[in-house]
Amino acid sequence: MFDTEFFNLGYLDRLSYQDTFIHRIDPRIKLLSSFMFIVAVVSFPKYAISGLLPFFLFPVLFLALGDIPVRFILKKILVVSPFAIFVGIFNPLLDGQPVLDVLGFTVSLGWVSFASIMLKFSLTISAALLLIATTSFPGICFAMQKLRIPKAFVAQLLFLYRYLFVLMEEAMKIVRAREMRSFGKRGKELKNVVPIIGVLFMRTVDRAERVYNAMLARSFTGKLYSTKPYALTTTDILFIIASAGLILLFRVVNVTALIGKWTIG
Repeated sequence: MFDTEFFNLGYLDRLSYQDTFIHRIDPRIKLLSSFMFIVAVVSFPKYAISGLLPFFLFPVLFLALGDIPVRFILKKILVVSPFAIFVGIFNPLLDGQPVLDVLGFTVSLGWVSFASIMLKFSLTISAALLLIATTSFPGICFAMQKLRIPKAFVAQLLFLYRYLFVLMEEAMKIVRAREMRSFGKRGKELKNVVPIIGVLFMRTVDRAERVYNAMLARSFTGKLYSTKPYALTTTDILFIIASAGLILLFRVVNVTALIGKWTIG
């Protein structure tokens, strides 16, 4: 079980090495497009629902054109969904003003704002996951460096991601060692958790120091380098123009309401 979760941790990065239309877009373009998308989504008022629905076009296109497994992305969204639920679950209690009746059930503005929070959460998290799945985390850091984001921040962000795998690797070794020395439930009591965490911390610090010394021996100066050359193409420029145009259109115009009015006639 622990081994499975460890290997799933880097699955998003492995997806980023595919060769599809979305994967071939320059990382800087995808980063800017995702940033504009997230800003536009979170800028909606707290009671907005219909205006957010057209934005699902972007994750659907990324999933289809990038050949990303839908079930995997949905599972990741569900894992972190309790945080969004905790943020908005009290809205129906604090904002009880009725707004409409559905099959005898009175829907208050609190439920509307709760639904809006969940929609914004789903859109922003899916955008971040799909950005990593089609670019890779190192690719995102390289794009941030090219966009003149402070070098120290980019390096810290990349090291945080890299050392997360170091931490998981050391934890996996400790878990395997404990399981080999445990019979039945022996060694799995709660009192043994604290010593295990202490050993994990010491091993991680020691491993990090050795990795850092190896980097210094290879003349690391804090600048990130990529073996893959990136250059803006006509496709990249057309992609950012189309993305910005659609995002602006969906933000300014309530497309869902217009379609509803046109359907009703």
